Amino acid sequence: MRATTLDIGFVPLIDAAPLIAAQEMGFAAEEGLSLTLRRAPSWASARDALTFGQVDAAHMLAPIPVSMALGLGGGGAGLEAISVLSVNGTVVGVSTDLAARMRAAGHPFDFADATAAGRALIAAGEGPLRIGVPFPFSMHAELVFYWLSSLGHPSPQSLIVRTVPPSLMADAIRAGEIDAFCVGEPWGSKVVESGMGQLLLPGAAVWAFAPEKVLATRSGWAASEPELSGRLIRAVWRAGRWLDDAGERSLASELLARREYLDVSPELIERAMSGQLAISPMGETRRVHRFIGFHDGAVSLPWRSQAAWIGGQIAARMGLDRDRAMRDAAAVFRSDLHRAALASTGSDLPAASVRIEGALTADTRAPSSRGGEIKLCRDVFFDGRRFDSGFS
Repeated sequence: MRATTLDIGFVPLIDAAPLIAAQEMGFAAEEGLSLTLRRAPSWASARDALTFGQVDAAHMLAPIPVSMALGLGGGGAGLEAISVLSVNGTVVGVSTDLAARMRAAGHPFDFADATAAGRALIAAGEGPLRIGVPFPFSMHAELVFYWLSSLGHPSPQSLIVRTVPPSLMADAIRAGEIDAFCVGEPWGSKVVESGMGQLLLPGAAVWAFAPEKVLATRSGWAASEPELSGRLIRAVWRAGRWLDDAGERSLASELLARREYLDVSPELIERAMSGQLAISPMGETRRVHRFIGFHDGAVSLPWRSQAAWIGGQIAARMGLDRDRAMRDAAAVFRSDLHRAALASTGSDLPAASVRIEGALTADTRAPSSRGGEIKLCRDVFFDGRRFDSGFS
């Protein structure tokens, strides 16, 4: 049988791995698919290619479908998240000059304590803190706003967030445009490698189970093509399961490093895949448990409560009605389509698609869709808050 070809957009980041592995390791072929992976230079171009029908699906920042449902951030068709591709995988870093001031004041760069790191960063700043993020509506931006505003450093009075493409963070520091950044790997490590900055914190220290990237499609496409979209969801789900096998990280890093994908050294990629990061040009390293996740703990499920949290955060910042924003946000994380696609695999998923976000202080067994139990991963916020959307 001839494979059905789908055009898939991606931005060169480690969390595009499920799409790359689906094609390269044969998971797409098992579903009768051939994925033509089209590299985009920015999130705006990836979004536009999808909304205007130039690709069938795309690797996408989790908040982009939400922001579009709220009438923000671009024209064209609305988007839906039919799978979560990854959780976490981001880093916060600071310029070399700012790092020197923080170290002189006694900050140990332990790469773990978000409260201490945030306070040290605020104290070392000179004027409003300028932080680069890859896109205005991104988990990078949401984590930064949540983290620093919780510590008394709100935007726009004390915090200026600027959009910088991931590969240009080091250049933006060199040009004096930003003091700090939040970006997905391997681009934080590339800043360190360039000598322009040091890593301060993994994004997971702010929210331990933040949905970073999703598999997005145009609104209505997956429901109108249930057989085809189901095959795509299953192929990417199997790729995520393969990627979370520690024994496959070296091969995965080699695949991602290819010129047509990330075009960086496989060693740099493997550091992030294993959570063993070099945080400074002096060679200091830090180990981060579950730095990035692709499968374990039901990563792939688009939790409606995660979407509601994102919607509520955006609404608070943009002056929108929060309750309406949360409802509209939850509607574009299509846990129903995801569950239907995986029903034939025998896989287990959580029994619910809504939960209290931030409630799990440790990995926990929870009721599953098949009447048993499934592991859910620790998902705390750094400040101990919990988010209850009120949905069922």
